[in-house]
Parts: sequence; structure tokens; C-alpha cells
Amino acid sequence: MTLRINCWSGPRNVSTSFMYAFRQRSDTIVFDEPIYAHYLRVTGRKHPAREEVLTSQNPDGSAVVRDLILGDHQTPVVFFKQMAQHFVELDRRFLGQCRNLLLIRDPERVVASFAKNVPDVTLADTGLPIQIELLDASLAAGDRPLVIDSADLLAKPEMVLRLACERLGLNFDPAMLSWPPGPKPEDGIWAKHWYASTHRTTGFEAGVPSTQAPPDELRPVIEEARPLYERLLTFAVRA
Repeated sequence: MTLRINCWSGPRNVSTSFMYAFRQRSDTIVFDEPIYAHYLRVTGRKHPAREEVLTSQNPDGSAVVRDLILGDHQTPVVFFKQMAQHFVELDRRFLGQCRNLLLIRDPERVVASFAKNVPDVTLADTGLPIQIELLDASLAAGDRPLVIDSADLLAKPEMVLRLACERLGLNFDPAMLSWPPGPKPEDGIWAKHWYASTHRTTGFEAGVPSTQAPPDELRPVIEEARPLYERLLTFAVRA
């Protein structure tokens, strides 16, 4: 039976690095943001490379779910890097055939980074409202939510990855801790606008936290987002 993993992340949140980690597994194939075109079509949001994204993917999200996410694959594990904010106007019943994890980050850092490419950041753009919906659905079903905070992942990558693999029913593979620099064949067409810093990495790098402040006009978005993040954080795995 195929293990289908959806990583529901907010933007600017080491989700590409997380995808690269799973890409290193010999039993796994990865897909980069498969419902991005669907999201752009449905919402009309203006993102860098919007038209290129719309032509590079099937913009019919239901078809993507049917043919790709629930489709046949050559590997026993399939990893889908998903932006939580993309999960709009789609029947969610397919989630029961997948394992779903939530990747979160402090909203101040999310907004400060995302605003560089999308200046009119909204609460929906952070992905947090959808992540809360997914959390509540998991709890209502009696499941144990799998939530990973990117700060923990960067600080203790091996320990967090081991815990995540254990929760997903996978053996931890040390190959997940590093990858070659540069673009990857699985990168979406939008990579040139978003992945430059990730392409310079060869592993999870904590580095020095950014101190760049978000624009003052986006402070209300951060204040609205923070309690959502704090609630999710209480479920985060701890290394």
C-alpha cells in the first residue's frame, strides 16, 4: 500500500528543505506544490510567475487529487509538499487516504519574508487558518496531530526527523539530513522566484534568525495570526 504524505506548510517555512530531505530517501518520490495552479485559478491572487504556474500544472485541483495525489506511483512512499493556503475549494475527504502533517513557523517571520514577493499579505496567505481547520479535523477524528515547528527542525534536524518518521511509520534514513546544492528536477516553475537561498544549502541550517521587521501596515495580520500559531505550537513534536 502506498504511503501518501501531505506536508501542509505555511509559506517561507523551510518546506522546500523538508521536501528535499524526503527526496533523499530511496523509497520516496516527491512533488512540489501540486495544487498551486488550482489555488491561483480559484483565488485570482497575483504571485510571481502566475501565468507560468497556471500553464505548468493542471489548474483543476479535483483532477490533481484524483490523478496525482491518489494516483499510482512507482515508490512505496509519496511526499507532497503542500502550501496550506492553497487548500481552497476542494473536497477534503481524500485526506483520509493520506498521512497529513503541519509545518509551522512564527508568523512574524513568515509575513516579513513573504511580503518581499507578495506585499499585500493577508491572514489567509499565512496558511494558518487552513492549518487550524486541519488540526481541528484531526482532533475530531480522534487522531494525534503531527505538527512540526520549523525552529525545532532547524535546531535539531535529526531528532525531529526521527520523530516525524516514527509517527509516519517510516524508518529514519540518515540520507535525509543532506542533499546536493542547486535546483532539483522536482522544483516547481516558480523556484526561480522563491528558492534561491534553499538552493545554496546542503542541509538544514539554523543560521542566524532574521531580524528584519515586517512592514508596519502588516502588523495587524501578525497579531491576528499569532494565536493561531500559538495553538498549533502546543501540538508540535518536541525533540
